[in-house]
Amino acid sequence: MSAKYIFVTGGVVSSLGKGLAAASIGCLLESRGITVNLMKFDPYLNVDPGTMSPFQHGEVFVTDDGAETDLDLGHYERFTHSKLSRDNNWTTGRIYEQIIAKERRGDYLGKTVQVIPHVTNEIKSAMKKVAQDVDVAIVEIGGTVGDIESLPFMEAIRQMRQELGRDNTMFVHVTLVPFIAAAQELKTKPTQHSVKELLSIGIQPDLLLCRTDRFLSKEIKSKIALFCNVGEEAVITAKDVASIYEVPLVFSREGVDALVLKYLRLEAKDRDLKRWEELVYRVHNPKADVKIAIVGKYVEYEDSYKSLKEALVHGALAHNLKLHANWIEAEGLEAGQQACEEQLRDYDGILVPGGFGKRGIEGMLQAIRYARENKVPYFGICLGMQTACIEFARDVCGLAEANSSEFDPATPHRVIYKLRELRGVEELGGTMRLGAWTCKIEPGTLAHRIYGQAEISERHRHRYEFNREYEEQLTAAGLRISGSTPDGTYVEMVELPDHPHFIGCQFHPEFKSKPLEPHPLFRTFVGAAYELARKRETDKNAAELEMFHRPVKVASR
Repeated sequence: MSAKYIFVTGGVVSSLGKGLAAASIGCLLESRGITVNLMKFDPYLNVDPGTMSPFQHGEVFVTDDGAETDLDLGHYERFTHSKLSRDNNWTTGRIYEQIIAKERRGDYLGKTVQVIPHVTNEIKSAMKKVAQDVDVAIVEIGGTVGDIESLPFMEAIRQMRQELGRDNTMFVHVTLVPFIAAAQELKTKPTQHSVKELLSIGIQPDLLLCRTDRFLSKEIKSKIALFCNVGEEAVITAKDVASIYEVPLVFSREGVDALVLKYLRLEAKDRDLKRWEELVYRVHNPKADVKIAIVGKYVEYEDSYKSLKEALVHGALAHNLKLHANWIEAEGLEAGQQACEEQLRDYDGILVPGGFGKRGIEGMLQAIRYARENKVPYFGICLGMQTACIEFARDVCGLAEANSSEFDPATPHRVIYKLRELRGVEELGGTMRLGAWTCKIEPGTLAHRIYGQAEISERHRHRYEFNREYEEQLTAAGLRISGSTPDGTYVEMVELPDHPHFIGCQFHPEFKSKPLEPHPLFRTFVGAAYELARKRETDKNAAELEMFHRPVKVASR
């Protein structure tokens, strides 16, 4: 049987949560035994987000096959069992790149190349590619209805309805129903105008997901249904929630999955969301708190570390803990160890994530030194592993000028240097070590205890590596290389055996963590941080008890 399609669009404003909506619909369908795949079209002209500023675009999510993709693909993988690849994220730039390559080869036999049919055909071909071997393909169109950039994608999904019919296609529109405080009213006009814009390009939505901060009354739903030409049951309250992992449960209570099955004429088993319900129960009923400091360079824009934050949440939920993750700007720690201690002393764990460029590096080194010397659990990811090696070389091995050639090309001690196969390569797009690579783990190490296996596969995104010329000097001083590529070329993991929990990895484990399947590195790190929190509480109570029982000296007369 051919796959059916759900097309997810958005109106009024961006950032309404189309990605989460698509992922949650996929989650609900999987809970009923329906197989799904998800994809996103981004209307910008960049070929991929790999060279885009994290301040503007947010996180670049990396797939196993090395594609640099939109952060919404992270939501897709966390909420469903879909195995995503470069076929699951397309930009306007990539679509046009393929068309121009075909035109240059002469594939169009001299015809005039046009938006219709050539661009729309390329878009439809991309959709059909991800719809193989699944029951339903969920396709998210980035941007907002009415944007000139998204028109070819809108036209393509309109044509899909014409070609496949109503029983095989469904349009889901995410829109805004704002509450105007001054009037104390919910306003439906933005949604009406958004749907009107959709209708003007030939698309009638079948389901409206209305983003709002409160449940919609029957009267409001009736009004929206009347003016937007949909059934009242198809007007769904997409209410703001405390945790994104509640969204599938909110949608299930609104009957979204039942409506999808009805519209697409799909047979399915009863819904089973027991594990999600247990997860959300833990979100709202933690046994204790744990405080993690994330020392990074894009902290003013948390979407830059979207998967990282979620992976920490997963690690905390595995121990039934409430995560307090505070983002600390690395540049603010450059004043020295005293200033660093003042900012970090209250945290149970310190994490340094990935990043590019020199800014904030000295602050990261101060944070790492503090964690190492004070036995605070430390976790370094990508740049966080590289800076841990630099700090160790400087402060333990006495190589005062040790650095990465990325930050100081003239350093006499290139502990970290450019990947050997990239020397002389100056282009930025797609030139990193990307995607899934195998790592061989040394027995008897913390890494081996965490993973419980000798070989793992993790996703990478980096241009620089550990310089093995310094391996003997650093390992003799106490650093342990606990993971390498099977051929021994690249160092993948390092750790300190005399530390309660100090580990760094060159890869990005956050990309493979899921709420129901927390990544072992995050689970163990958060667990170690909680152990420190408990020890501190025990020591504090013991000190208070000792003070209480201490004899009071009475002055003699």
